[in-house]
Amino acid sequence: MTDTAVASRTPLTLLGTGAMGSALARAWLAAGHPVTVWNRTPARARALAAEGATVAESAAAAVEANRLVVACLLDDDSVGEALDGTALAGRDLVNLTTGTPGQGRTRAAWAAARGARFLDGGIMAVPPMIGAPESGGYVFYSGSRELFEEHRATLAVPAGTRYAGTDPGFAALHDVALLSAMNGMFAGVAHAFALIRPEDVAPEDFAPLLAEWLTAMAHTVHETAGRLRSGDFTGNVVSSLAMQAAGIPTLLRTAEEQHVSPELLAPYLELMAGRVAQGHGDEDGAGLIGLLDLRRSA
Repeated sequence: MTDTAVASRTPLTLLGTGAMGSALARAWLAAGHPVTVWNRTPARARALAAEGATVAESAAAAVEANRLVVACLLDDDSVGEALDGTALAGRDLVNLTTGTPGQGRTRAAWAAARGARFLDGGIMAVPPMIGAPESGGYVFYSGSRELFEEHRATLAVPAGTRYAGTDPGFAALHDVALLSAMNGMFAGVAHAFALIRPEDVAPEDFAPLLAEWLTAMAHTVHETAGRLRSGDFTGNVVSSLAMQAAGIPTLLRTAEEQHVSPELLAPYLELMAGRVAQGHGDEDGAGLIGLLDLRRSA
């Protein structure tokens, strides 16, 4: 790449060179962006020097080096500690540190008070997916729309970009909501494999059946979204809560016979049985969502 081509790329600072931070840095460096890096453990940052990164001796020096500053640290407290006392006025701060919606909003106000524009981010990828467009990885961004649009091309280098809105908490909200659904799926997958494990059923033979079934059920998320929008939980219900609840004893008895703990399924089954007991057996599963709102009893 020529010096002219490199000069046309936006320079940026990256705070944090752990597994994800290093992957981000390498993607930007490979695309020709001048990158200044800093890490609390200097040796981890220096490992990127051989690939063209400039290593700053302090977070303050790293922030001073460029207008665009990206943080990818351990947690929100680490962000505050790293940036405490740095000159953020006039800087564009993009926080790719995993956090909560509330932390994103608080950090946005914190940055604004110091004269910086702010974007919060939620990375929907693991390090090997960074810099690999075919992987499908992407990052949610929320906060300053102007900042996002100005730096969109640069932010899109490591992974795809999805703008979640001006509310700084929305990137984390989308991130955690998707991860919560993923963990619920993992719980079901773990229970399913635990059921077959004592038997002469090869896991590698069962796996494609499980993947196929989960894929076939994925359409229900769109149906649930429609019901939440309309408020109609009983129209055109194919599998009512009463019908599903009738199968609870079979699910629990099978777990008992297979010597498998039902603890991964029990909370959901109890919620479903309770909803039916309240007289809502004609609903589909969307009716359960309101039961999770702790504000109902506040």
